[in-house]
Amino acid sequence: MKYKTIVFDYDGTLHESMYIYYNAFLKAYDYLVSENLQPKRNWTKVEVSKFLGQNPKEMWASFIPKLSDDVITKVSSMVGKYMEEAIFNQEAKLYEGTIEVLEYLKNKGYKLIYLSNSKIYYLEAHKKAFNLDKYFDQFYVSEMFDYIPKHKILKKIKNEFDTPILMIGDRIHDIESGYLNQIDTVACLYGYGNEEEFQNATYKINDIKELMNLL
Repeated sequence: MKYKTIVFDYDGTLHESMYIYYNAFLKAYDYLVSENLQPKRNWTKVEVSKFLGQNPKEMWASFIPKLSDDVITKVSSMVGKYMEEAIFNQEAKLYEGTIEVLEYLKNKGYKLIYLSNSKIYYLEAHKKAFNLDKYFDQFYVSEMFDYIPKHKILKKIKNEFDTPILMIGDRIHDIESGYLNQIDTVACLYGYGNEEEFQNATYKINDIKELMNLL
């Protein structure tokens, strides 16, 4: 095998996040409007999808007018609550072929690592919903590291893994994480990133199932 450890991003890579994220975001944004903290506007799914892959603090801090830390904490918790409800109501969906790919990679002997810019509750909800413990050897989310950038998290944990390592994701945070740590990357073009974010990617795929040909 060319690689021994595969590090997966989750949202937009394995999980088709907009099924649960879009409505949760809209509800939280409606709260901001009701409190006169943001102007009323109609968000498209394309606009909202650009927030996927960012950690919660990073995402809400980008709003204008700027939000206080207390407000960011509140709306972030609101999004979390609504998404958690959706997950337990079985509204969350993995990309078609995801379980098949994870089983294939596990059976071939790869060590699979979960690394996401998310909160711990979100990880735990998805682990239960999709039995992720069956496939992944280790789980890491940004909340465990006080929301430092993903490439810094990978730098902290990469020495725990067998090398060579491959990083797979759909946003610039994932490609940068690999590039800045001298790790090969796979850009998932079917996710929520754009072509500009993938300039430093080692490989590019249009479907999760293409990993079975690549690895």
